[in-house]
Amino acid sequence: MGFGSATMLETANTLSTSDHLSVISITLFVTLLCACIVIGHLLEENRWMNESITALVIGVSTGVVILLISGGQSSRLLVFSEDLFFIYLLPPIIFNAGFQVKKKQFFRNFSTIILFGALGTLISFIVISLGAIAAFRNLDIGLAIGDYLAIGAIFAATDSVCTLQVLSQDETPLLYSLVFGEGVVNDATSVVLFNAVQNFDLSHINTAVVLKLVGNFFYLFITSTLLGVVTGLLSAYVIKKLYFGRHSTDREVAIMILMSYLSYMLAELFYLSGILTVFFCGIVMSHYTWHNVTENSRVTTKHTFATLSFVAEIFIFLYVGMDALDIEKWRVVSSSPKTSVFVSSSLLVLVLVGRAAFVFPLSFLSNLTKKHQHEKISFKQQITIWWAGLMRGAVSMALAYNQFSKTGHTQERGNAIFITSTITVVLFSTVVFGLMTKPLVRYLLPSSKQLSRMISSDSNAANSFVVPLLGEGQDSIAELFNENGRPSEAREGGRTVGRPSSLRMLLTTPTRTVHYYWRKFDNAFMRPVFGGRGFVPYVPGSPTEQSVRNHEEEAKQ
Repeated sequence: MGFGSATMLETANTLSTSDHLSVISITLFVTLLCACIVIGHLLEENRWMNESITALVIGVSTGVVILLISGGQSSRLLVFSEDLFFIYLLPPIIFNAGFQVKKKQFFRNFSTIILFGALGTLISFIVISLGAIAAFRNLDIGLAIGDYLAIGAIFAATDSVCTLQVLSQDETPLLYSLVFGEGVVNDATSVVLFNAVQNFDLSHINTAVVLKLVGNFFYLFITSTLLGVVTGLLSAYVIKKLYFGRHSTDREVAIMILMSYLSYMLAELFYLSGILTVFFCGIVMSHYTWHNVTENSRVTTKHTFATLSFVAEIFIFLYVGMDALDIEKWRVVSSSPKTSVFVSSSLLVLVLVGRAAFVFPLSFLSNLTKKHQHEKISFKQQITIWWAGLMRGAVSMALAYNQFSKTGHTQERGNAIFITSTITVVLFSTVVFGLMTKPLVRYLLPSSKQLSRMISSDSNAANSFVVPLLGEGQDSIAELFNENGRPSEAREGGRTVGRPSSLRMLLTTPTRTVHYYWRKFDNAFMRPVFGGRGFVPYVPGSPTEQSVRNHEEEAKQ
């Protein structure tokens, strides 16, 4: 009995010590997150640095300090977990991107985005896989053919987390919509390819298997998108009908946050693409649900989603920086440094070649389908798209750990080489390419501040009043204005057509565009059911009550 009590006491002490160490690690990590935010704020005006690079540098520096303090035993505060990344960190980043994205720019370039994100990723996957086989098959690292295909999927993933830190949708809306939209589809495609490789029967490769893989991708894309749309519409309908804001804005905010996360988890539950689902859920919720809540809830949700996304991004890059110095993996590869350098440099070259193999040819094909010059992707824009997609981030890290180390630790030489090489490529591409991207964009595509202000949209979406003015040859708001900021003329049937100069003319003679017909359908069928801007009926305590009161007060004054 005494022995049993002593054992229980010893176990309790061990657990208590372990819990206290976890508290210390989390405290230090949160402190580092705060430091990243403060330093990033101080470097806001720096033309080279951005917050992702700042977090990486702080992570690496912290890893060096921990490595010295621990006597070369460890460099990390936390152990990498795929669940932590895919279940907790990635959803708020992708959802906020869909919630904040300029929908007109995104859907205007939807065909090009799908071309780059699906077919382009497949081309990059093939180039990197074949290049890896040719470069590494003579090395004594013990990799099977499935590992080489997995490498192709891992490094074909242009991490959208990295891309979002580089381009601004206000400064470069066309490039942002193309690169980010491609990144979302690219992430989904890369994960599909990676999962297919895991279950691929390499001894029976035939046309039927390839067609099944293609069919599986389209099934995944369509069903994931529909699930996100349905979840977003459901949230809009529930909030519109129940008016949570009559009693508590907290309930409105809570239901929006929980249903956005529910969309991602439902996708994972049904083995779909959570990335696509939560992205389109964000688009639908910003179009319908957000306008059904009270004004206070709108401000709260907008900043809450942005804050969660911001913290998750910083968390990811901070951890990647610390994990880069994990002594266990580097100790395994220290016996063959030349092999490790060769593998890392070869992978980096394959990333460059694989990216170029589809950006320029597919841009050429996309330009063939465009009638107007302003719709085509110029060569300078192609270079920018190619460069901005060279960075690799946490998605590649997570897939590499999944393929080469299930627990985050490995003692096998081949696995250790490819994990350290992945870390090297992620660090080099994010820091070096990330540092050069901002100056490169400014050099290749100098933008007018006046044009940027006209393109940028605000939470009140004043652009919705001028979008119907777009003519046959004008498909973006910027094209409504000439370089002097004055309304431009449009040509229809060879003659110049003046644009309406007043709201009355706008409402009586709207120009027929794709956006106009969608707006008609949206106003006639969707918004009366699911709500949205201008379609929420007045009910005491409803989101429109405050707006009505404000108008009444203004009228009295």
